[in-house]
Amino acid sequence: MGLKYALVTGGSRGIGRAICFKFAEMGIPVIIGYHSNLAAAQEVCDSILQKGGSASVLKFDVSNKAEVESALNSWEQSHPDDYIAYLVNNAGVTRDNLMFMMTDEDWDSVIKTSVNGLFYVTRYLLPQMMARGRGGRIVNISSLSGLKGMAGQTNYCAAKAAIIGATRALAQETAARKVTVNAVAPGFITTDMTKDLPEEELKKMIPMKRFGKPEEVAELVGFLCSENAAYITGEVISINGGLF
Repeated sequence: MGLKYALVTGGSRGIGRAICFKFAEMGIPVIIGYHSNLAAAQEVCDSILQKGGSASVLKFDVSNKAEVESALNSWEQSHPDDYIAYLVNNAGVTRDNLMFMMTDEDWDSVIKTSVNGLFYVTRYLLPQMMARGRGGRIVNISSLSGLKGMAGQTNYCAAKAAIIGATRALAQETAARKVTVNAVAPGFITTDMTKDLPEEELKKMIPMKRFGKPEEVAELVGFLCSENAAYITGEVISINGGLF
């Protein structure tokens, strides 16, 4: 039996970056999935390696089926005895606008990245996870937006709500094969994605009066991927400082 690897899509920045560091801290070799920012992905990889962890980068666009299958097939060819046992579907984009002003491209890019991306990557990796005696952990990064809705984000809210539905259904399909599937729904977290938001105004809405840290989300993901969470599946866990 070879090594069990973790793959984090959108692993070069923000929440994904913090999750990569968490896997390394847990002693799990991590694959940092990225689309375009090689410098950021390599920085995460180098930081993990310098601390004695195991990491590598893998370039592919999650919304492109051919790229997903080519990249993951190439990884499998070079790791014949290993498999990806931990998958975090984190890649996502925002293209905010009021719906009556939203372009087809703004809608399509958000849906394709979050929803099609989850489908292409997860479908490819599931057979190895479900192989006899193996098992696995899948954590899908949803959002508070997918639970409550946010004006100006119909595309993003639709995508993140779809992730929740997919999580609950897939959990029932894979439970008997020791593959758990859960979703995490962060609220406002300090990342590149939230840097242009009016933080001081938004903090007044949050019972804890602050934005969350990427590391706090990563701790939750780490727990869900641990043996201690083996009986938790099909759940959507909010991490939002009390904002509902």
